[in-house]
Amino acid sequence: MIPISESRVLDINSAELGVLPEQLMENAGRAVAEAVNSECPEGAVLVICGGGNNGGDGAVAARHLAEAGRDVTLALVVPAERMKSRLLRANLERLPESVKRSKDPEPSMIKEFRTIVDAMLGTGLRSAPEEPYSSWILAINTSSAKAVSVDIPSGLGTGCAVMPALTVTFHDSKEGMDGENSGRVLIADIGIPREASEYSGPGEFCLYPMPARNSHKGQNGRLLIIGGGPYTGAPALSAFAAQAVGVDLVTIATPEPSFQVIASYSPNFIVRKLAGEVLAQGHLEALAAMAAEADAVLIGPGLGRDPETVEAVCGFLSANKKPVIVDADGLFALSQSKDFRFRVPAALTPHAREFTRLGGSKQLGPGAVDMLANKYNSIVLLKQPVDIISDGRRHKLNRTGNPRMTVGGTGDVLAGMVAGLMAKSVQPFDAARMGAYLCGASGDLAFERVGMSMTATDVIACTPTVLGRCLGKARG
Repeated sequence: MIPISESRVLDINSAELGVLPEQLMENAGRAVAEAVNSECPEGAVLVICGGGNNGGDGAVAARHLAEAGRDVTLALVVPAERMKSRLLRANLERLPESVKRSKDPEPSMIKEFRTIVDAMLGTGLRSAPEEPYSSWILAINTSSAKAVSVDIPSGLGTGCAVMPALTVTFHDSKEGMDGENSGRVLIADIGIPREASEYSGPGEFCLYPMPARNSHKGQNGRLLIIGGGPYTGAPALSAFAAQAVGVDLVTIATPEPSFQVIASYSPNFIVRKLAGEVLAQGHLEALAAMAAEADAVLIGPGLGRDPETVEAVCGFLSANKKPVIVDADGLFALSQSKDFRFRVPAALTPHAREFTRLGGSKQLGPGAVDMLANKYNSIVLLKQPVDIISDGRRHKLNRTGNPRMTVGGTGDVLAGMVAGLMAKSVQPFDAARMGAYLCGASGDLAFERVGMSMTATDVIACTPTVLGRCLGKARG
């Protein structure tokens, strides 16, 4: 069972793997037609199509039903100018003449049919259906016809939804489906490659929150980074990476020795000085106040392992109320805290040595990552040639990146990307799989450009290009 939001992710990742949306739609429509012919073999069929790809699936089903000799009528419930799907347009043009097209379809026409194919609204719906969809849904639910929904019942989960006898869903059942709201659920294999769901890809960026036109400063993410002291570069790299994924504001809280250096790196950083040589317990009150103004907190880059710092990190994590990402020296401090479990959304980004220090198995496989995620009640992103991301019950792999990413600072870049996405209100599991893919793909582009001279700053420099490509595929 997969979240409804994953359907678009899988479509885009499939296209990246060479399985085109046209083929997936053809397979989906054929599967619906076969189900209708099997379950409702007699009488006229009305296929009700919306203006998106769900409607495109319906148009393909109408064609296959007609080719099988069925009496088929297609009702397009939105005007041509409101059709959003190019694939729907293409498949409407492929309909045989035997498919009747209603010029001015009205919900009342449903009573003339024994079988209704609901292809109005798919997995992209974000709110309760409006007109004309709501009237068609009411008409379907009050008719005596047998309704077959395509992928999901139109309006599922909104309070205004089709109540079908059968739902033909694709690849896997969707979260929230049950016998009461979806009828009998038939899962159809439409050719989505295993790798599309197993590995992160550009499809993950369907989950990226695009800023609203009327948004203002701070609404698209405010990140607090607690780092530095012994080291100056790590928190700065994380901050640059967070800005590269589109966060609005980055504040770096750092001890005195690193304050001036970090502030000199960029006028885009807000840098707060913490008195003293290292992070210590005396800073916790000030850090709590800064965290209260942030949407997420990244703790660890460049902090060092002074006993005072270890104690301070553990104290901060115990009291913290904001989504948090723990990396580098923050992970060392966490490993010293016995039986700690997060009570806020959290992500850990260890490499192999840090993973085992936290209590993870030396086997370093998906099962071991699942176990560590459950231990800490967090997301774990294990950094290795093939990254493993787990929330304890599901995991995703990432295979972008190259051997040159062993260069110092790329881990700080990854942590900053994940933290920036979490500050933008992306859920930790999604932020981790998006961040892993983006960091690795940016590293691949950087290596293509500069080869063995690649550094962490080259990875950040390539991020806007790679992010733009991913968002283009996700929104295209």
